[in-house]
Amino acid sequence: MDTTSGTLDEALQRLHSSGPEFRGFLSNHGPMAVEALVRNGRQHTVHRWLDAYARKLEDVPSARDRITDANWQAALGDPRRVTDWTRYFTDRLAEQPWRAVLATWWPRLLPGIAGAATHPVIRVGHAVRSLLTEGEQGPRRAELAHALGYWAARHLPLPATVRPTGRATPAEALAALPRVADQRVTPVDGYAQLPGTPGWLSTTESLHVPRDPDAAREGLTALVRAATLTYAGHGHGNGIMLVHAATAPNAVLRTLPALPRALWADSYAVAWAAASAITAVYAADAPRPAPDAAGLTPEEIFERAVANGNEHAIKFADTALDVAAAAEDGDTRALSAALNAVRLIDTED
Repeated sequence: MDTTSGTLDEALQRLHSSGPEFRGFLSNHGPMAVEALVRNGRQHTVHRWLDAYARKLEDVPSARDRITDANWQAALGDPRRVTDWTRYFTDRLAEQPWRAVLATWWPRLLPGIAGAATHPVIRVGHAVRSLLTEGEQGPRRAELAHALGYWAARHLPLPATVRPTGRATPAEALAALPRVADQRVTPVDGYAQLPGTPGWLSTTESLHVPRDPDAAREGLTALVRAATLTYAGHGHGNGIMLVHAATAPNAVLRTLPALPRALWADSYAVAWAAASAITAVYAADAPRPAPDAAGLTPEEIFERAVANGNEHAIKFADTALDVAAAAEDGDTRALSAALNAVRLIDTED
């Protein structure tokens, strides 16, 4: 990360003058993408990328009414209150350590992980990573307030309660998932099909979720890997939307070190439910070969995502590089998945 010029902090300050969404419902990916760029040594590209991206952003929505510790439940899941939520978390983070605020609100927000196609939890994951690795400077704390506020405003539980109690690994469970009947839909309309999709709930509940925190973290790591590799073969179902099946659980994984260990197992279970839902809604049924990444370095893979310029390609490459860093020597499948995202998103965007 860049700790001398403050590139990330400057970019976040620019972005905090814009709202979390634009064109009615599209998520502002700026804070997530610039954090990934700086994290991967591309700080020199941040402001140029942001100059182009910021043209489509919109102003911060007007505030409505003050959210308090006594009335917050009535505002949960109300996107009209997003600025009220940001102000609420800005006040809490001024009064308490950020880890304490996160520990209080994580279990409250976690059931609504599906909201806004999981973008809020992904934004939280990027914010937490920057706080953990680079310190608690003002713009980074402010970004956590914006991210938590967005999650609270877009809080949305899945339409079916998922209780994983089986013995399957993430790779096994993902491979067995059925697909919804109509995949050309918004996330909300896709989620609505899940309860009526034969085998979706039973397959989702077939996952083994250990209660031991360290084992749960290993399971979540395996889920991120399995979702990334699934994208390599099945991303052509929807090249943009399917990236979230990997980036959302990776955001949870990145947040675990800042959370009480008692929350880790439940975090894994909910991250899995979200990944399962997105996979069922957007993954192609039949696989296709992904581009071959043999002979390319992780840095070259990320550079291709940067050249593509799409925020989803950048964020997915960021996750794929995490997976590739932990892979056995010679295993380039995660890098191939990132190349596939660059190819598919270039076609769709």
